[in-house]
Amino acid sequence: MDIKKYIPNFVTLGNLLCGTIAIILAVRGHFYATAIFVGIGIVLDFLDGFLARLLQVQGELGKQLDSLADLVTSGVVPGIVMMQFMVHSTYYREFGFSSWDSALDIGLGMEDFLSIELLGLLLTLFAGYRLAKFNIDTRQSDSFIGLPTPAMNLFVVSLPMIAGYTESKFILDIIHNQYFLIAVTLILSFLMVSELPLFSLKFKSYAFKDNVLKYIFLFLSVVLLIVLKFLAIPVVIILYILLSVFNNLKATNK
Repeated sequence: MDIKKYIPNFVTLGNLLCGTIAIILAVRGHFYATAIFVGIGIVLDFLDGFLARLLQVQGELGKQLDSLADLVTSGVVPGIVMMQFMVHSTYYREFGFSSWDSALDIGLGMEDFLSIELLGLLLTLFAGYRLAKFNIDTRQSDSFIGLPTPAMNLFVVSLPMIAGYTESKFILDIIHNQYFLIAVTLILSFLMVSELPLFSLKFKSYAFKDNVLKYIFLFLSVVLLIVLKFLAIPVVIILYILLSVFNNLKATNK
């Protein structure tokens, strides 16, 4: 038995396990731990494809399994996080908690969820649609059409992290604003299924002249992470979209 062809699939199952654990943590409102398991899952998601190409064992089973794992880690989890974050933000704003952490300490039952918070689950629905579309779209072998689900996921799970670590009242007021959270949900949902071309971070070669945009993005991302810490995550996602738009306009004008 050739064991190497199963290695990428085991890594993908690791992603699925991380996503399942993250769901449990997100339902319980443990956002920091959720973000850790999401981060591990996304790394495994990148690693399984890398290993499949390295070992030359790409196959249809791995492709389908990868999408199923992504639906859990980068589909179900951000939907639950957004829904829970909306509820906890309401408690934080309206019921006089002394800190964001104290708002996280309360246990919420189903009676605490209002219909408006269920809008967060749009992220799960659109992620599922995007992943199904991705599997049959032959145009996305070297680049993306629409925002990848891991990028959307990172944007969403970073919001509670920012809330927990920032001392800026201005930033806190923004990310705890229900209309802001609804707008983020709708925009991210639209971007996932849009026809917007976005560059991929896959490298066919490492020559600078062939990957100028990618190296610029990676350099700016590192600088932003050092300077802004958790706040850098949504900024990096926005930067990724803006650089892709710039790249598209540049290609159109040639």
